[in-house]
Amino acid sequence: MSFQSRGLGGYVVTTSRTKVTREQPTRITIGPAPRPGGTVAPHGGAASGGTAANAWMRPYVVSLVGLDLAAALAATLGGTAVRFHSALGALTTLPYLWISLLLPPLWVLFVYLGGGYARRFLGVGTEEYRRVATAGIALAAAVAVGAYAVRFDLARGYALVALPLILLLSLGGRYGRRKALHRRRRSGQCMSGVVVVGYRVAVRDLVRRFRGEVYHGMRVVGVCLPHEETVPGAGVDEVEGCPVLGTFTSAADAAALVGADTVAVLACPEMDGAELRRLAWRLEKTDTDLIVASALMDVAGPRTSIRPVAGLPLLHVEHPELVGARRVLKGVFDRCAAALALVLLSPLFLVLSALIRSEGGGPALFTQTRVGRGGDEFTVYKFRTMVVGAEALKAMLQPRNEHDGVLFKMRRDPRVTAVGAWLRRYSLDELPQLVNVVRGEMSLVGPRPPLPEEVARYGDDVRRRLVVKPGMTGLWQVSGRSDLSWEESVRLDLRYVENWSLTLDIQILWKTWSAVIRGAGAY
Repeated sequence: MSFQSRGLGGYVVTTSRTKVTREQPTRITIGPAPRPGGTVAPHGGAASGGTAANAWMRPYVVSLVGLDLAAALAATLGGTAVRFHSALGALTTLPYLWISLLLPPLWVLFVYLGGGYARRFLGVGTEEYRRVATAGIALAAAVAVGAYAVRFDLARGYALVALPLILLLSLGGRYGRRKALHRRRRSGQCMSGVVVVGYRVAVRDLVRRFRGEVYHGMRVVGVCLPHEETVPGAGVDEVEGCPVLGTFTSAADAAALVGADTVAVLACPEMDGAELRRLAWRLEKTDTDLIVASALMDVAGPRTSIRPVAGLPLLHVEHPELVGARRVLKGVFDRCAAALALVLLSPLFLVLSALIRSEGGGPALFTQTRVGRGGDEFTVYKFRTMVVGAEALKAMLQPRNEHDGVLFKMRRDPRVTAVGAWLRRYSLDELPQLVNVVRGEMSLVGPRPPLPEEVARYGDDVRRRLVVKPGMTGLWQVSGRSDLSWEESVRLDLRYVENWSLTLDIQILWKTWSAVIRGAGAY
């Protein structure tokens, strides 16, 4: 078994296929008749057969190979231009001509051997980029060792330009290609049909997640429930608009019926090791993938590892690193980056302050007590976006609260000024919190800083958010902002707490730019 990343979300276990001949045929007890071509259209959209559903994959991989070849060719031309001051200069030096011709196909070979074209890593998550980066390091090492072995004095200018440029151009090309794929997925293209096996409540949650994050490329086209949750003779049942195709024992036949290319098994006692093994044997006949969702929701791959004990693949889960050297590094990174941002943005601060004060007077800054790490209170700084005395009017507007849970949110809050609405749309009102980051009260990335009255209503699980510093941005910022429900915002904050890493922080900071520019969910 191996772990497969789903971006910033959880991880699944992917079973590898083995050549076996045993098969236990089953019958589908409930399910709609397929349309011509192996397609079921009602209740959530059509899904073509396994081969057709993945018809986009081969051209996508071919385009990645072409991008990698083009990146290597451009990098070698850049290296020769630096070494010989013109790209044609390499023609006068036969060894460099051969190196420039060999590097592009050699680069594709290294990426292939490193798993950079593996289907399960493409389109989502960081594993694709990590494998390409590893291939880049391996290529640089191979070139260095090869040059030493044949006693060829490789020019440092050529190597220092060509080899890093190959990696950077390839990563940039893949990023652009992935964004194009995500745009197609938002329009319903390039999706993989999935049959989900599990209890109704868990299936409903998974369907909602897939629909909320379509860039993953997973579309549920049918579900299989335990026998007690199906109603024989009641016609076509459904879960969140997806047809119920049968019981657990019907999963393989259900996938064949709707032409799904993946079967996802959620945590349930009926699907034990022996039953999963039999299901894998049946799915092998149709080359259908099997993924098993861990019961440990929102626990990321770096914290998990497989330990074979007594012939059993046991899943070991590391504790989240809430103290230690990595936390110190995070603090240093946060404070240095915030201090630099304060210096660079100081002219913008002056302009925004003047705009705020020009609209009815009053101070440019707004201070408020928030709760930080360990429950300690601190004063947060923001640009004022509401009329003076807005807090006194909050009680009058409480019946018009549009947010569930403990938060107060109104899409058209009458207390917000015209300048304030613009500041909120692009999150410019949050910039003074850089001062809080420099002071060590907040982090650049973390859970949303809560109010004391919100913390007073927290349950035991929600208090887990307070074990790390609150952040200026976080998973909640890049996943919907104020449009998120209370439960979803809590889940995202807890996911961050459990899976924190500096790499994840950098990913969130990168995605924050896109979320801020769109201005979606900000009010």
